[in-house]
Amino acid sequence: MEQTGNLPNAEYRRFEGMREYEALVDGLIPQTLRTIRVFDDRLARAWNSPERYEALRQFLLANRMNRLLIVVHDAGPVERECPRLVDLVRQFSAAVRIHETLSPAKNVYDPFVVFDANHYLHRFHYRFLRAALGTNDLVGAQQLLDRFAEIWEASALAVTAGPSGL
Repeated sequence: MEQTGNLPNAEYRRFEGMREYEALVDGLIPQTLRTIRVFDDRLARAWNSPERYEALRQFLLANRMNRLLIVVHDAGPVERECPRLVDLVRQFSAAVRIHETLSPAKNVYDPFVVFDANHYLHRFHYRFLRAALGTNDLVGAQQLLDRFAEIWEASALAVTAGPSGL
């Protein structure tokens, strides 16, 4: 790993492979203290695994101020293929939001997950397996947080806790 960012222990590492990407997501969830922000074309089935469900549930139970914010281009598969995630929306309706991008943001193609404001995973294109992990990288994380804010603004609530969201 190379040093980057503005913390002495900041690291940035490139890798290839969805297995590693999903394993890193699972490893970073328990380290998150406040907010997980996810942007993707559509969520992988790993978001419905019992292990990820339990890790997210524990994260949300740890503090009532914790948040899980997700934006996808296509929310339809979330409701069909990720019932555990939809269950989290129902259980933690004030803390979990799943949005779908509107037309101004449909051309964003690089999925990422930001854990608090210092760790992140960033895929360079949703069709390819190349990705990067940044840990304690405040500069890199802030760039993704700014992008997430723009994408969030160009999205609308798509999965709700009501009967239509289940």
